[in-house]
Amino acid sequence: MLIAQITDMHIREPGTLAYRRVDTAAHLERCIAQVMRLDPLPEVVLVTGDLTDKGRPEEYRHLRGLLAPLTMPVYVVPGNHDERAALRSAFRDHDYLPQDGEFLHYTVDQYPLRLIGLDTVVPGRGGGMLCDERLRWLGARLAEMPERPTVIFMHHPPFKTGIAIMDFIGLADAGAFGEIVAKHPQVERILCGHLHRAIHARLWGTLASTCPGSAHQVELELRPNTAAGFVMEPPGYQLHHWNGAQLVSHTAFVGDFDGPHPFFEAGRLIE
Repeated sequence: MLIAQITDMHIREPGTLAYRRVDTAAHLERCIAQVMRLDPLPEVVLVTGDLTDKGRPEEYRHLRGLLAPLTMPVYVVPGNHDERAALRSAFRDHDYLPQDGEFLHYTVDQYPLRLIGLDTVVPGRGGGMLCDERLRWLGARLAEMPERPTVIFMHHPPFKTGIAIMDFIGLADAGAFGEIVAKHPQVERILCGHLHRAIHARLWGTLASTCPGSAHQVELELRPNTAAGFVMEPPGYQLHHWNGAQLVSHTAFVGDFDGPHPFFEAGRLIE
């Protein structure tokens, strides 16, 4: 099974730049075109939050048009820039999304890997959390199928990254989430967005990771008490390949790059 992960698209209304500088729609178009040129194609695409920049209905309408070239199922979870009601309305044809209740969390059970989408959003706040209700829901879902290899995907990562401004708006009380994950060794990976960078951490007997943004990236600023900005490093996405025993992840960058070039010529390594 091959999973593509795209995150933090921050789509604005047509013709509007994010932060008066970034054409997030054009970047997403290039990202999706590159995903659709992959061979083999991913079986699913996971979108790990911040689909839009302001959570406005017109932004979601624009996003739906940009996602249209994807021929495989797309599964979305909200980020802190999203608005639940507008997202739910824009994706009402996505029958995996709950159409009632407060939270947009769900399971997808028809693939070799079980997928659990978690809603970490706290309306009006940059940081995320998993309240008691969401934690109980997660624990119950994991207890249902302890033998099924499972991927949890969500927006806010459950670990400190060392980028101070992003850790300040990270996942509150991640330890309670970790206590649940630690009881369920079938959790192969926790896939996250929010950081606009590829970052990895081992915790609770599994791996958690974040994915590059499809447009701008968060500056790699590791000095304490320093506010990071955004940089126009190459955008990217990730591919997660389940081979039946292991989940292997790759980070790919979006763009036109020189190559590929051969290592060998006439059967010998090129000098």
